[in-house]
Amino acid sequence: LIKTSEMLQKICMRNLVRKYCRGLTAERKVQLQQKVVASAVFRGKKEGYVQSINQPFLDTRLKETDVNPKVLQLIHGEKIKYVTPVIKYDRNGFKARDRLLVLTQSSAYVVEMAKIKQKIDYATLKGISTSNLSDGILVIHVPEDNKQKGDVILQCEHIFETVTKLCMLANKQNLVKVVQGSLQFRIGSGKEGTMVFTVGQEPQVFKAKNGQLTVV
Repeated sequence: LIKTSEMLQKICMRNLVRKYCRGLTAERKVQLQQKVVASAVFRGKKEGYVQSINQPFLDTRLKETDVNPKVLQLIHGEKIKYVTPVIKYDRNGFKARDRLLVLTQSSAYVVEMAKIKQKIDYATLKGISTSNLSDGILVIHVPEDNKQKGDVILQCEHIFETVTKLCMLANKQNLVKVVQGSLQFRIGSGKEGTMVFTVGQEPQVFKAKNGQLTVV
């Protein structure tokens, strides 16, 4: 009787799960898939993740019509999947610049108005790094070749959403690293820079006297 009861419970649970899954809309399925990936990447690793769980990911933060027509012409043929405003930090002087991050089916673009400043093919993407603190810093690591100027340092408001979208489109979930203390990034020409993460009273990003990019 006990075995029969356990079997019936399992069958009932399986049927309930199947009914739930069949009742999901396509949009809800995509949302759940993204949240599962976000959990695998950030759960127990980055501050603010728990608070982000009940916040749905948007399809995009900006519409395709918000992207300059000249840029749309340059990436013609690639379906745009996600666009978000970001702050890009120069690799040398760390000056902050307003940019757009445009994610297509095959590439990530850093866009300035009507110009594409950098293109990263997902196939060549070497890694994605963010810190364990509550900042929105994201580093996209690229290969050391003549096509790339160096790694891309970005700050975005919706860090969990943006990183999840990027790693899923690139199919490189396992290459996301949540680091503690500091990380190295490639400046170009074989040179490397250091980014240090620390805790303070006010969030800020600045170049320290020792030349390191400091994120508070």
